[in-house]
Amino acid sequence: MTQAKLFTPVLIGGAVILMLSFAIRASFGVFQIPIASEFNWPRAEFSLAIAVQNLAWGIGQPIFGAIAERWGDRLAIILGALVYALGLVLSAFAMEPGQHQLLEILVGFGIAGTGFGVILAVVGRATSDENRSLALGIATAAGSAGQVFGAPMAELLLGHFPWQTVFVIFAAVILASLTFLPLIRAPERASREDLAESMGSVLMRAFRDPSYTLIFLGFFSCGYQLGFITAHFPAMVTEMCGAVPPGSLLAGIGIETTSALGAAAISVIGLANIAGTIFAGWAGKRYSKKYLLAGVYLLRTFVAGAFILTPMTPATVLIFSLAMGALWLATVPLTSGLVAHIYGLRYMGTLYGIVFFSHQVGAFLGVWLGGKLYDIYGDYTLVWWVGVGVGAFSAIVHLPVREKRVELQPA
Repeated sequence: MTQAKLFTPVLIGGAVILMLSFAIRASFGVFQIPIASEFNWPRAEFSLAIAVQNLAWGIGQPIFGAIAERWGDRLAIILGALVYALGLVLSAFAMEPGQHQLLEILVGFGIAGTGFGVILAVVGRATSDENRSLALGIATAAGSAGQVFGAPMAELLLGHFPWQTVFVIFAAVILASLTFLPLIRAPERASREDLAESMGSVLMRAFRDPSYTLIFLGFFSCGYQLGFITAHFPAMVTEMCGAVPPGSLLAGIGIETTSALGAAAISVIGLANIAGTIFAGWAGKRYSKKYLLAGVYLLRTFVAGAFILTPMTPATVLIFSLAMGALWLATVPLTSGLVAHIYGLRYMGTLYGIVFFSHQVGAFLGVWLGGKLYDIYGDYTLVWWVGVGVGAFSAIVHLPVREKRVELQPA
């Protein structure tokens, strides 16, 4: 009996699309200061735009998951890329806060169509049982790979072009990602029982299961922490970190300002998370996913608490970025794998999309509160401590999850 392949065309194509989609999404925090400075806006205005993007992403995720399951994965990805590009191009011409906030709905829906919900579901269906957890980890790590170069690329482009032009360039990148669409052709690996059960039956079965509710609630803090850090950490480092010493190693590689350090920190988080998510995918096959998730959230709580209690220097920024990066998206292959394990593969995209909505509600609050409380208090300390608290909550709430396949019901 031949061993099933891990690196299938679906995994490769899906990973590239995720990487490019998330490279752009992860760069929005770099635009905080340039856009606010050009229009003399309070920090909360563009923060709300990014928060709306995250909420729209969460709303769009189950919608695009259902489109993929009803009419095909490729159609969902094409629609997502078109909407993503349209939102970016129109945002380049927006001059009012309300315009940016409204147009980020399009960007958020575009991320939903080219992001985790659709891609992880098709990768899960195209992968054998023995390779599924690791394949989900690799696909998730591709999003982190995009984060490695997304924020620094935005910072580099902003040194040569106005932010409006950078948005148009990013729109072209999203459309170019569709050249990998021919690789997205997943065989159906759902069981006969999965295929026989209707979407409505699966949804009702999940909604009646307390474990699904706990997974839904637990994913909230992941979104809060990631949303806040992605949107505000570059600005936070720019304004609160001690200066980069002249002649230091950082200065020697071109990171001479705290602004450059803030963009580099997002890149370091993404780089560390490549290893973190792959390891989480590997561990998810061998150990209890719910206990792994609880452990990830607990470690995040300690790391975030220690960072805010320590004077911020370039060294502590890099240490925090490495530690948080190792835990950054480790929750995604574990959460998506847990949903697939308990409820089956047929409607994984929709079921994971609904759970992901909780993630994005958290992201909305993390991004919006970050800007709002910054304008009130002049720093990010309070909103950071809220993130520490919700991380501890998620560590606890995963413990009662029943990690076993629930009984199938006839359609």
